[in-house]
Amino acid sequence: MGERQQKVQAQSVGAGRVPMELERAAVRAFAANERMNQMLLERLEPKAWKAKTPGGARTIAAIFTHMHNVRTKWVRLTAPGLRVPKQLDRSRCTIEQARSGLAESAAHCEEMLAEALGNAGRVKEFVRDGWAQPWPVGVEMLCYMIAHEAHHRGQVLLLARLVGYPLPKEVGYGMWNWEKIWREWGASGSGKKDSQERPKKLHRDT
Repeated sequence: MGERQQKVQAQSVGAGRVPMELERAAVRAFAANERMNQMLLERLEPKAWKAKTPGGARTIAAIFTHMHNVRTKWVRLTAPGLRVPKQLDRSRCTIEQARSGLAESAAHCEEMLAEALGNAGRVKEFVRDGWAQPWPVGVEMLCYMIAHEAHHRGQVLLLARLVGYPLPKEVGYGMWNWEKIWREWGASGSGKKDSQERPKKLHRDT
């Protein structure tokens, strides 16, 4: 690792402190990421939801429930002070239940990011799994979270086509229209233009 790379890494995670502007941008970025999930679910043909996939791969239903359930694990392991959303059962979950669950878990992830990257510093480490080594909080956690979901969105687009129900082209193009997504859905989090529309209480009862 070069000297410059070491300095940049130390600045981002070493002290565990991030400028306020970056905290807000991280929350908006994850909200935009969630909007992309919702775009897929809004236009997905219901027959594709649990359609048998080539080679016995995960169904689209299993992929989206996995995404939500992984988020609940991030929140549980990283931010114990936050309430953990209920997990989804991939064998029974409907598209509407997935949309609702993902919206809720996105709000909790945004709260987790705010607490991790904000001045309060209530979250000190990001734990992505029980077997994984914790990371000091920083932009790396946001990158990991979005990369995980972008990977699965790519799978959904491919599987929808393979099972005979391709998503409209405007959905694929729309996921790249970050200017529109950011403006319309990334302003205040979880696709809500008014922050009061978000869950009223994300913390555990004390």
